Formats: sequence, C-alpha cells, structure tokens
Amino acid sequence: MSFQDPISDCLTRIRNGLMRGKKDVHAPYSKLKHQLVDVLVSEGYLKGCEKVESDGKPAIKITLKYFNEKPVIQDLIRISKPSLRKYSAASDLKQVKNGLGSYIVSTNQGLMTDRDAKSKNIGGEILCEVF
Repeated sequence: MSFQDPISDCLTRIRNGLMRGKKDVHAPYSKLKHQLVDVLVSEGYLKGCEKVESDGKPAIKITLKYFNEKPVIQDLIRISKPSLRKYSAASDLKQVKNGLGSYIVSTNQGLMTDRDAKSKNIGGEILCEVF
C-alpha cells in the first residue's frame, strides 16, 4: 500500500489508538517515523516503541500512555505537509500552549523538540505539534 504522507499516517494511527483506548498500535517502519516516535517517548507522551516484524515486513510497535484512564496526548497535529512545507528559524519558534506542548522539528542534527532546537540555535522543518 502506498502512502502519500507516511508521517501523517503514523500520527493518525497514534490518535486513533488513543481515542479507542488501545494499549499499543503498529505502523509501517521507517527511520524517520522511528525517530519521531522516539522523541515522543523521550518527552513522556508515549510509553515506548520498538521495531517488530509484522507479516514479514518491519513495523513499529508504539505503546501508548494514559494517565487516570485519559490519554496523555490531547492534540497531535501535522504542521508541515508534502503540499506545504513549514520551516522556521530557531528565533522564530513560538511556544506551544504557553510552553505546555511541543513542536517536533526536523533539523540537520536529527529530530528534536522546539526547546532543544532553540537551545542549540538550530532551525528546521516543523513536522508536528504535540499537546
């Protein structure tokens, strides 16, 4: 199956799993998606992720996180799309929900949150917003 936007597909699988109260979800594997999910895990939005084999093809098993039976992630929005890319310099990165949320930024040093990108003074493509 061919996807036009695999990152958006991965984020949608996470959102749908959280809405249904699933323990974990699977997404087709790619290095970029694995890095994206790793950043979400390190920021505490997800419990964990691992590369697994599903029907002979590599996949990412994403373990979702809940607090008091409610999803930790309230909003997960794709910002930069294949049809309209959004780039930002480090000085132009705004706070998400007064600092409660995060942007995931693709930089030349890998994926990182907006706070990490600002501290390293690196700009890049804003992939998604998490709150």
